[in-house]
Amino acid sequence: MTAAETAAATAARALPLVDLTNLDDGCRPADIDALCQRAVTPHGPVAAVCIWPRFVGQAAAALAGTGVRVATVVNFPQGGDETLKVVAETRQAVADGADEIDLVMAYRAFVAGRRGFAEEQIRRVRAACPEATLKVILETGEIGDPLLIHAASNVAIGAGADFIKTSTGKVAVNATLEAAEIMLTLIEEVRRDSLLEIGFKPAGGIRTVEDASAYLALADRILGPNWVSAASFRFGASGLLDALLAALGDPPDDGPIPLKAGY
Repeated sequence: MTAAETAAATAARALPLVDLTNLDDGCRPADIDALCQRAVTPHGPVAAVCIWPRFVGQAAAALAGTGVRVATVVNFPQGGDETLKVVAETRQAVADGADEIDLVMAYRAFVAGRRGFAEEQIRRVRAACPEATLKVILETGEIGDPLLIHAASNVAIGAGADFIKTSTGKVAVNATLEAAEIMLTLIEEVRRDSLLEIGFKPAGGIRTVEDASAYLALADRILGPNWVSAASFRFGASGLLDALLAALGDPPDDGPIPLKAGY
């Protein structure tokens, strides 16, 4: 294949794995409308939109019938809120229509040796959203130590995470291939030893087709070429979709694409 054909093939594979994200501090309802419009493309829908909890009801209504899931964040971005507050935030998000909860692990407490606090918070959030997909954000760039990244991944999985996610996108170091390899290797070990299927979500700084290709290749190498799907792998990104659409030959965006029920 030519370079353009290879990029197009990668883009076609990556597009349905995108959690299209707007977690800007100044996000407004009009921005959510635009995000939901972008989520359904001429090449099919993305996996989900990931937004602030206050916009969940709006997004759920806008995306009804499209196949795009609504994800929101709790304990975000600092990972330091009291557990009762995080649980209440989770319950409200689910009541508003969230399909997926991206929980920031209490990673500072974990690194400081308070593993039990971090673990119990995940367990309680899991109990508060039994039907939702729970993605636990480790904030690997802040944890740093590979052994601690491995241990945090283990804690999150043991406490009920459906996915483990690298980052919030709000710190200096977000997704890296080094952290991804640690996390994917553990996912493979868990699958081999217990048959439990855990997903993976790199997030933060993934902007190009080449970036996406590197993470997909890593997942293929560790877990096999048939493992990656929207049920097992997501990209958390705000700008990646534009790069994927460009690789697929789309012209510059001249406005939102009308939503189509059942797309």
